[in-house]
Amino acid sequence: MKTIKIKDRKDKVIFTHTCDNNTIKITLEKAISEKVDLTGSNLYDANLRGANLRGANLYDANLYDANLRGANLRGANLKDAWLMDSDLTDANLRGANLTYADLRDANLTYADLRDADLRDADLRDAKF
Repeated sequence: MKTIKIKDRKDKVIFTHTCDNNTIKITLEKAISEKVDLTGSNLYDANLRGANLRGANLYDANLYDANLRGANLRGANLKDAWLMDSDLTDANLRGANLTYADLRDANLTYADLRDADLRDADLRDAKF
């Protein structure tokens, strides 16, 4: 059994999950299925490739350098999220709230951004 804790940027535990062969992806999907508020979560450099994060509240989350390739972030709240250098290739961001998100140097190649709110998002050097 492996225990993984999701913490905020101040190192406070937001959610804990234990299971065989646990990963950050499994733990995060479990938290979302339980409708945990993940505001301010620290997911720096997390491997979330193909994760189902639909409708997640990741307001002000640190996803710097995260692998979100092919992830489902449809309708997710990513307002003020730190997504610098993250890989969002083929990600579903349809209807996601990305206002004020920091997407500098993010890879958004083939990402579905239909109806996504990108107002005041920092897209400097982002790859489309």
